[in-house]
Amino acid sequence: MPGLLALDWGTSSLRGALLDKDGLVTEERSFARGILTVAPGEFATVFEACFGDWTRAGASFCLIAGMAGSQQGWMQAPYCPCPAGFDEVAAQLSWVEAGRIAIVPGLSCINAGVPDVMRGEETQVLGAMQLLGKQDGLFVLPGTHSKWVRVRAGKIESFSTFMTGEFYALLRKHSILARSLPEADGEIVRPAFDEGVARALQGSSLLQTAFSVRTLSLFERMAAASLPSYLSGLVIGEEIGTQTLEPGASVVVIGSDALTERYGFALAQRGVTVERAGSQATWRGLWALAQTIPHKET
Repeated sequence: MPGLLALDWGTSSLRGALLDKDGLVTEERSFARGILTVAPGEFATVFEACFGDWTRAGASFCLIAGMAGSQQGWMQAPYCPCPAGFDEVAAQLSWVEAGRIAIVPGLSCINAGVPDVMRGEETQVLGAMQLLGKQDGLFVLPGTHSKWVRVRAGKIESFSTFMTGEFYALLRKHSILARSLPEADGEIVRPAFDEGVARALQGSSLLQTAFSVRTLSLFERMAAASLPSYLSGLVIGEEIGTQTLEPGASVVVIGSDALTERYGFALAQRGVTVERAGSQATWRGLWALAQTIPHKET
């Protein structure tokens, strides 16, 4: 399937890549046109403005992952229940335009009787499986809503969501801690981050440990510039502390260099090693899904 236009259309950004018949990226673009910036009924217009020249130049098929398939997106794509692999996901594409533009469904699962969902991360996991040649394993996708994904026999079996990034932002900007923290995060201060992770892994609740950001500042036990790294360590350590991880285990962490680095540091305190996958996982996942489609819907 030559000339695949692969899109990652999220809440705050729109990324696109043009892939050749072998799945190699020939060109990439990024726009600040996440779904929240697009008025209802205007998705086709934004799509044409951003990528119309690619489609006219031969990208005859477009596959879209992410929040474009949500209730606020271009078209609601129903969730595909777990366990799900390439075949199950490809079979439940939602077609914006028959044979030309399709949206990848999100995934759903049940954890302790409560539903959980993802949109976009499933494509990253499927892509990372291809890039790393894995059919089994634990995959971690850090971010605003971090995902821990269990893959078995080539299928996403289950996953759980942690509001780690969102809690960091709430504490960082909208709690009493904001008064102690500098305006900008700055670069990671490794000793402070490691201390935050270690404190979180000692077993105390984040409801208690978070207040130490204020007291360490109040008694001048930690420099202001180090406090954001310490708080980051607390919330990431809280997340990692909930996982059953055996020393010597390995997990795959998918995301930006900055976040995957932090998770690597934190997981090392649990004796766990990491393999990393970056933004190319999304493109690889979309390309592999495109190859799975037995025929274009008409």
